[in-house]
Amino acid sequence: MAATRRTRGAPPTKPDRVAMAAAIQDFLRAAGLPLGSDPNLVGTPERVAEAWAAEFLDGYERTAEQALGETFPAPPDSSGELVVVTDLRFQSMCPHHLLPFEGRAHVAYVPRTRVVGFGRLGALVDCFAHRLILQEDLAREVASSLARVLKSPATACIIEAEQACLRIRGDRQRDARTHAEAYEGQLRKDGALRRELWARLSTMRR
Repeated sequence: MAATRRTRGAPPTKPDRVAMAAAIQDFLRAAGLPLGSDPNLVGTPERVAEAWAAEFLDGYERTAEQALGETFPAPPDSSGELVVVTDLRFQSMCPHHLLPFEGRAHVAYVPRTRVVGFGRLGALVDCFAHRLILQEDLAREVASSLARVLKSPATACIIEAEQACLRIRGDRQRDARTHAEAYEGQLRKDGALRRELWARLSTMRR
């Protein structure tokens, strides 16, 4: 899958905060801003570098396995039953304009032999959200990682978000919401299991 090739794995080096701050200073200067006379811009390059390195791009430093952490034996007779966690809040950055998008992820999987804590599903979303990534690829990474790490026969990630690219630039569609879905295994087929998933999502969101 293209998304997996593009985002999986860590970058070759850790963020260089000093170099990042210098680049941001150059950017602000190139934008014609008065770095030497505006007190509000004092320390801005360093603050921006720290925010990007520690909060917006820190997902590159984790793998899906690390995000999911310890796994546990699936409950007896749970084969074929959906585990669903809704409304996992996240924030991310679009790689096209380096503008933020944020929203909610709904994650589901069918256990085979192992399960993870519910909170770990939010950590998995953040593992990929804290990278430069498209919303569609974020959904695919979460679904495919669950299938791979847990050997799950069916996984899904549905994401609804508000994109700054749409809301504050271009046509400025301030009310626009974007939706992306990704399915693996049995949930790829538009059958009874997917209908069950959407029925649960509809019920939970009333």
